[in-house]
Amino acid sequence: MQGLTSAILAAFGLYAASWYFGVVEGNFALLLFLATVVTGVYWIAERFYFLPQRQAAAASLEIADQKRREDLGKMGISQVDGGVSEAKVRLLMQPWWLDWTAGLFPVIAAVFFLRSFVVEPFKIPSGSMIPTLLVGDLILVNKFAYGLRLPVLNTKVTEGTPPQRGDVMVFRYPPKPTQDYIKRVVGVPGDTVAYLNKRLTINGQPVATTSVPEFFDEDAMRYFKQFEEDLGGKKHKLLNDDERPAFIPGADNFAGRDGCVYSVEGVTCKVPDGHYFMMGDNRDNSLDSRYWGFVPDKNIVGKAFFVWMNFSSPKRIGSFQ
Repeated sequence: MQGLTSAILAAFGLYAASWYFGVVEGNFALLLFLATVVTGVYWIAERFYFLPQRQAAAASLEIADQKRREDLGKMGISQVDGGVSEAKVRLLMQPWWLDWTAGLFPVIAAVFFLRSFVVEPFKIPSGSMIPTLLVGDLILVNKFAYGLRLPVLNTKVTEGTPPQRGDVMVFRYPPKPTQDYIKRVVGVPGDTVAYLNKRLTINGQPVATTSVPEFFDEDAMRYFKQFEEDLGGKKHKLLNDDERPAFIPGADNFAGRDGCVYSVEGVTCKVPDGHYFMMGDNRDNSLDSRYWGFVPDKNIVGKAFFVWMNFSSPKRIGSFQ
């Protein structure tokens, strides 16, 4: 078993190293699932096979020691040096290969359950959601709000509440589902979404916006126009860049594009059933549904709701809309 365990741990280590150095494209959900299964098998084997064997060996040792003392007592020897306490401890101790598998199972299983069905942590890698979320924000994502999904397969098993306009949602990037993206839900199934001359309209009704003081982007070292938008009853801030044109350059040939009309003013799209139209709050610096299309329900990961840390700015901690 030592050799087999060494090979398994080496395989996990090799996969992690290959992922870190970019040799393979990693899948943390799959890695965590496999780690849970493997350590779970060892935990069951330890509980019902290896531990009883060690306990039986320790009991046999104690019985043998007791018999030895009784035999010596019959010969008139009442004081016997030494004991078996230390030997029993060594017999009952988990070997290293069980300590690194069965011993880790409770922790790995707890992480797997929480990450799969309760909350999952993410790090914001880009500025597409500025000013709501900044680069480096560490956020939590609710995994059950939109219905529970099986890990790895992402198959929905409970319905939950459908995504609403204004929600900040994490999803699998449709052109490359191994990547996770975060954007704001702008259009739900059946909506007609128009973003023309940098103004958002839903089903023919302009979304209310109010001008607020300009936002200073410390990375770009410049100011951007900032507005407060009321989308689905959720008020949030967004940015516009006067130096960027209104038209959408280089849009992909995505599924459902026949329901979209592109012009120099922007784009108008009819959202298909079971799909969502997503946009970043940094409207002129966001690669979103205007470029690559709609997000299918099967790609949903969860609802983002809380910044739990930003090491560059701890005051960022808190909830957001």
